[in-house]
Amino acid sequence: MNLLDELRTHRLLAIVRGPDPAAALTAVLTLAESGVALVEVSLTSADALGVIRRARAALGPDYALGAGTVLSADEARAAADAGAGFLVTPALAPSLAEAGRLGLPVLAGALTPTEVVQASSAGATAVKLFPASLGGPDYLGALRDPFPGTAFVPVGGVDADGARRYLDQGAVAVGVGSPLLGDVVRGGDPAALRERAAAFLAAVGQ
Repeated sequence: MNLLDELRTHRLLAIVRGPDPAAALTAVLTLAESGVALVEVSLTSADALGVIRRARAALGPDYALGAGTVLSADEARAAADAGAGFLVTPALAPSLAEAGRLGLPVLAGALTPTEVVQASSAGATAVKLFPASLGGPDYLGALRDPFPGTAFVPVGGVDADGARRYLDQGAVAVGVGSPLLGDVVRGGDPAALRERAAAFLAAVGQ
């Protein structure tokens, strides 16, 4: 899988994180059915690896399913074994080097210019600008000046209105958690998730 191509094409990465494995699996499958082409399951979720395994079995080998909040080399290996096709980190972490050894693309978390350089030097496929809400779209625009070739994916506090503003400032995609998922990860109505997914897809031009 070419993660950068997927991000540029689909422009929306859904982030699933929750306390109920069955509800998290329902969320992943509902997102996929709703046309969301990239989903990460955070390893802070209950039985996250089990959710990834079951989602991979249901969605097949080609769906862009990843693992998020991957910090250690052990977590990177476990996520790969569970079927994750890419990894996402909240910061520069040992998982970056292990992902390289595993041949998995990584969306690596960074906030400052120094961290952006370090993430790119460590082999990150794209930089997860996190938490994006600290600087907002204007901060991304400022970062784009010295790093025009870096693929940025803002994450953290991105709603449907903000998604378009980040894309207008040069983001290749946006990552969205609770504004998209709502309460479905705690057993809420999947129909409401479908409606929110449609709104976010429209906001990113899908």
